[in-house]
Amino acid sequence: MTVRVPGATVGVVGGGQLGRMLAEAASPLGVEVFVLDPTPACPAAPPAAAQVTAPFDDEDGIRELADEADVLTYEIELADPDLLERVAADADVPVHPSPATLRVIQDKLVQNRALADAGVPVPAFRAVDDDDDLRAAFDEFGSPLMLKARTGGYDGRGNAPADSVADARETFGDLSGLVAEELVDFERELSVIAANGEHETATFPVAENLHEAEILRESIVPARTSEDVRERATGVARDVMDVLEGRGVFGVELFEVDGRVLVNEVAPRPHNSGHYTIEGCHTSQFEQHVRAVCGLPLGETTLREPAAMANVLGDPAGDTRPAALDGVPSALRDGRASLHWYGKAEVRPLRKMGHVTVTGDDRGELLIRARAARDSLSFQ
Repeated sequence: MTVRVPGATVGVVGGGQLGRMLAEAASPLGVEVFVLDPTPACPAAPPAAAQVTAPFDDEDGIRELADEADVLTYEIELADPDLLERVAADADVPVHPSPATLRVIQDKLVQNRALADAGVPVPAFRAVDDDDDLRAAFDEFGSPLMLKARTGGYDGRGNAPADSVADARETFGDLSGLVAEELVDFERELSVIAANGEHETATFPVAENLHEAEILRESIVPARTSEDVRERATGVARDVMDVLEGRGVFGVELFEVDGRVLVNEVAPRPHNSGHYTIEGCHTSQFEQHVRAVCGLPLGETTLREPAAMANVLGDPAGDTRPAALDGVPSALRDGRASLHWYGKAEVRPLRKMGHVTVTGDDRGELLIRARAARDSLSFQ
């Protein structure tokens, strides 16, 4: 089904920075964005046409959003798939990606099983619900291993390595509802932003991602690996798209291991590692998501030129306080640097407050320039 454009309204569950950038990308297409978010005057509120202020699982709020929308989508995995499915059926409004896909993504064990059953390469894994399960995982995968909360985690939240049962208990407390994975000795972390449209699938160039403390710090595109590995990563991402239902953009996080590519996790929404597409590609991941959920033809994903993105984060040793950003003139002294400020009222330790993207021909200098622009910024 194609939504009539211009004049369509997309209802988005979640009004954080992804909702903000979705609304910015939708406007030139003549598409209005309504968001639902529990935070009054959330980051998406300025570019969005309206906000429903309610929790992500509030039925009245979701119904109010559906009443205004031609199609529903979400920018956070905390959306309730059962509620979305029920309200969408009552309001006769489609949801993309489908609630069935959200159910798969929300549970790391279900996600791993779905991908493995389809032949998509993932790290070795097993369910953990008690001490005996975890001991068996150590016996099978060795120590340390990676533990992930089955539900409630995203963007690295709920993930931690463990050396022993005691170590795991210190981190997680209750050992029920976990997934144990072999700790992958990867050469680099990659990602592919992919989109399922009504009749087509499109993939963006492969990004290389640099993490610290499970938080994405920087991305560089094209990834600094071989063309063979980049092609393999793109192929794996397309295989993932075959597993998941519904239209929209997905972030496929990957590990490169001895020339092989394994899927780490999948996000059923635009992804932090795809922010470079705003300046770096002919179509941004946000415009692509709007096109996809509205049933429009997907846009061209070719890289205009190499790009590097650096996240602007709250000081890890800082406190929670009103967000006041300093250093913008210095950051923009590089004429190819673009700043995206998310409009969050408070800065907190390691909170994502914005990002800087730098484009140019010399890929060797891009990360240096992006870091320099980012490091010019500080919070009062």
